[in-house]
Parts: sequence; structure tokens; C-alpha cells
Amino acid sequence: MTIHIRPATVSDATTILEFINQLAIYEKEPDAVDNTVEAIERKLFGDDVHAHALICEDDGEPIGFAVYFLNYSTWLGKYGLYLEDLYISEGKRGIGAGKALMKYLAQLAVSKDCGRFEWTVLDWNQKSIDFYKSIGAEPQDEWVIYRMTGQALIDFARQE
Repeated sequence: MTIHIRPATVSDATTILEFINQLAIYEKEPDAVDNTVEAIERKLFGDDVHAHALICEDDGEPIGFAVYFLNYSTWLGKYGLYLEDLYISEGKRGIGAGKALMKYLAQLAVSKDCGRFEWTVLDWNQKSIDFYKSIGAEPQDEWVIYRMTGQALIDFARQE
């Protein structure tokens, strides 16, 4: 077994979409994915990208992925690395692939002088919570995430 992490390329778009769909099933939202291969090609590999993807391989076979982007902390005066998604195929969990992806991202954050490396986890996902705590991450219980999406976002943006 040889785990290798690499930046994704446009040729990985189909694989990334497959992982996104698998993640949606795992997160009990199998019908929530509207993404397409074409959208992934444009948004992750186009001319004006703001997010980036990684592929995790075991002996050359893609077994997982991560998508991240940089944000900015006004308090720290530094960028932060935000992990949008991380997924390892069900049969490949427990072999160190998730930890390898997280370590790669942490190293990337340090190399970019980021002041933070952050992500969210569903409150029922105890296995992931335990994993994140095992690598030294701490929950930020005082923050509540708000989201505006779909028609609510459109309606608000058009309000006069």
C-alpha cells in the first residue's frame, strides 16, 4: 500500500464528481448534488478558480479527494485554509488516507503562512469527530453557521 496525495487535474473531474456523489450518500443527502463534470472543470480548473482539489491514491488508484480554498482572517491578518470536503472511499477508510490528506493540507497551510486550517463536520458523524480530535483539532462550539441558498439567496440579492 502506497498512499500518494497530488493536486487534481482537469482529467480528474469525473472521479471528483463520483466522490462528491459518494460523499452525499454518506452524509444522507443522496439527491442533493447538482454539480456536473463540466461545472467541476470550470470551477476547479478554469481561468478564474477560487477552489482547489486534491486526489488521494492508493497504489495509483484514486480512493479519495479533498476540496479547499483560502479565506482571510481580518483578526489575524492572514489567509486561512478552509477544507470544503474530504472523502475517502468506504473500503479504504482506516488505512491512513484521511490522515495523509489532512497532513498534506496542514503542510500546505503552513507553507502559505495561513493562520488557520478550518472545516466543519456534521454533528452526528462521530467517527470523523473522533478522528479530527485525534489529530489535535478542536471544535469551535461557540460559532453557528448560517447559510443562504437557492431562491432565498436570489430573493435577498434582488431586494430593493
